[in-house]
Amino acid sequence: MGDKIRKIFDTVIDIVFAVILVFLTVAVAIGAIQLTLNIWELVQFRGGNEYYFKMVSDVLTLFILVELSRSLADYFTLHRLRLTFIVDAAVIFVLREIMILLFKHEITANDFYGYAALLFVLGALRIGCVLVFQRETHMSKTIEKAAGQSPGH
Repeated sequence: MGDKIRKIFDTVIDIVFAVILVFLTVAVAIGAIQLTLNIWELVQFRGGNEYYFKMVSDVLTLFILVELSRSLADYFTLHRLRLTFIVDAAVIFVLREIMILLFKHEITANDFYGYAALLFVLGALRIGCVLVFQRETHMSKTIEKAAGQSPGH
């Protein structure tokens, strides 16, 4: 009974993540098309810096969507979400916000310190994710090596 419920749960989660991945993929495609169309506005030199701001903002938003998509796509092979991709998306999001505030000249010193602290924590989390991943990889290779050297082989 428990295995049956677990299988249903895993199937539902797979379907939900697949639907989210499809929506993210469509959003990335639409965003890329919109970005291409916005280049015409940039070429016409209308409005000054606002088009540069919009372009940078759109590109960084696409990066965030790509990182989230990578995380969901990776789920289907590992059956778990890799925190590395999610932290990458969070770092890009925070950097995007900082760049927008800097571009608009609306950032205060306290905001900047807060964002810097957040980036520091996210950076430490990212380093921790990489170290844990490397440790897991090393441990699995060691186990595979030990299994291959057993007296039965």
